[in-house]
This record gives sequence, C-alpha cells and structure tokens, in this order.
Amino acid sequence: MKNWLPKWRVMSLFSMIALLLAGCGKPFLSTLQPAGEVASMQYDLLLLSTAIMVLVIIVVTIIFIYVVVRFRRRKGDENFIPKQVEGSHKLELIWTVIPILLLIILAVPTVAYTFKLADVKEMDAKKSDALVINVRSNAYWWEFEYPNQKIITSQDLVVPTDQKVYFKLKASDVKHSFWIPAVGGKMDTNTEGENKFWLVFDSKKAEEVDDVFYGKCAELCGPSHALMDFKVKALPKDEFDAWVKDMKAAKPEVADADAKAGEEVFKQSCIGCHAVEAQDQRPEQARQAPNLAGFADRERVAGVLEHNEENIKAWIKDPEAIKPGNKMTGTYKVSDEQIDQLAKYLESLKLQ
Repeated sequence: MKNWLPKWRVMSLFSMIALLLAGCGKPFLSTLQPAGEVASMQYDLLLLSTAIMVLVIIVVTIIFIYVVVRFRRRKGDENFIPKQVEGSHKLELIWTVIPILLLIILAVPTVAYTFKLADVKEMDAKKSDALVINVRSNAYWWEFEYPNQKIITSQDLVVPTDQKVYFKLKASDVKHSFWIPAVGGKMDTNTEGENKFWLVFDSKKAEEVDDVFYGKCAELCGPSHALMDFKVKALPKDEFDAWVKDMKAAKPEVADADAKAGEEVFKQSCIGCHAVEAQDQRPEQARQAPNLAGFADRERVAGVLEHNEENIKAWIKDPEAIKPGNKMTGTYKVSDEQIDQLAKYLESLKLQ
C-alpha cells in the first residue's frame, strides 16, 4: 500500500494540473470558444463525440460494478457454477448493434458537416461576388492576396464579419498549415496543388476580442515553426470595404528627415524582396518577403513581437535571434544609424 502512495500523489498532481490548464483558453485563440459557423459545427461534433464516450463509460462502469457485486463469490458457494452465457445470440446481438447505432449517430452529422465545409462552388463560379483570399505560406511568414480587390498584404489577415470568406491555400517552400483556432480547423498548405475551404467570422465574438483573432501554422515546418503566427482583423463589412479602399490608395508619404533617409536605405537594401504598395504587380516568384503596405498599422512585428520601434530595430538588426532559419538573415548589413532610419521609415507606412 505504501508503495502505491507516491504514485497516487503524482497522478493526483497531474490531474489537478490538467484540470487547471483546461480553463486557460482565450477567446481569440481557444477552439473551445467558437467564433464562427465552422468552429461551431466542429465544436458541436466534439460535444457529441464526447457525450457518446462518456455515456459508454458510465454504462460500462455501472455494468461492471453490478457484475462485481451481484456475482461475487460468497461463503458456501465455492462449488456453485453460475449459468453460462457464452455463445448467447441475444448478448452478441446487443453488444454488436449498440456500437453500430452509436457510430451511426456520430457518422451522420460528421459526414453532413464534411460535405458542407467542402462546398466551395461559389468561389469557383465564373460570375461570383464571393470574397476569395489566396493564402501563401512561407518560412516563416504569411502572404494574403485578394485577387478580386487586387491587393496584397502580409502577416495581418483582414476579413469582413458575418459572411463566408473563401480561402485558396498553397505553400512556396515546404508544407505548412493554416489555422485560426477560434474560427475553424486547420488546413494544410502544399507546394503542389491548392486546398480550398471557407470560414465565417462572427461579429459578436469579434467584438469580445477587440476584432483580433490569432492564427498559427499547425504543421512542423522548421526551427521557427512555433513563431509562424499571424493576426486576423475581423471587421464589419463597411469597415472592411474602407480598409480595401485605403490599401488601394496607400502610397508611402515621407516627411521626417530620418524617415526619408530610411527610405533611401530601404531602396538600396530591401526593395529587392519587399514591396510597400498593396497593388504589387510582381509575379509570385518575385515576392520573396512580406509586403509592407500599411506596416505601421499592423498588430505585431515579424508576427510575434509587440509593435513598437524598439522591436522593429531588434528585428532588422538580428532577425536570426528572433526567428531562427528565416530567409532575411544575412541578406544585407546596415549600420545602427541606418537601422534607426529604417525603423522611422517603416513607422511612416500608414494607411491614412
């Protein structure tokens, strides 16, 4: 008994920790707080499957306790042989039919939801008003192209609420996976072929998180996989339309002397990979780095750092220390003064 006591204490400790961590989800990130139609359907399936499993556990536990108590060996019954039920057609029928019924109960909504979530006919129609976003994953950043609006942005995905948003997913280097936990399940991005699906962003849920959800890469893709984040700004339709208009009109207007100097450094060092206008006409292969249009309005620096001038400088000075294995490391060398100027220039890239 004493030998089991330490193990029991350890198990109790881990059980308490698991229970505590189960309540750590945030509404902008948690799959257990759905913020859209797709997430709600998937959450319903999760509840249904959990309920079936719990029901089976309860029934089996009750039967087990009943059998242990009812048919336990009693004093004087050592030589008593109970009725043998091996080969009982009735019992075999019961424990065969019941699992089949439970599987049918789970399979019907699962298949129905699967076909519904795979329905992307509207985005493929020749004449369609559907909002389509081409998502291209790179090591370790995200590009978002709005082909109908003819704009491109990176790291911050901007979408309207309360309508279907269709996505075309692909990767430029290795396999990644596009995932916005609070809004819907993940979908792989492959180097060959496109995956397609849709999401709906609930306006009420968006208000609860100040219109910002978190997105992640859900496929191990390299040393900075855990840092391959992006932010999702879910805006009312009129605000989204205004954002599209501002992006189309956005042009760098530099007034500050340091920012102007930074613009010159940018043109000499960075322009080969980065663009600063959302209407980027370059082919995909030429877009080797994030589009920086509206950079000053973004939620994060490099997708993971708090947006401030200090972090912008830290990223430019040593990107390898922040995201190991990124493609920006070692591409150019700039002095501390030029880093200050570049930071000033990047902070001038505002939509308004």
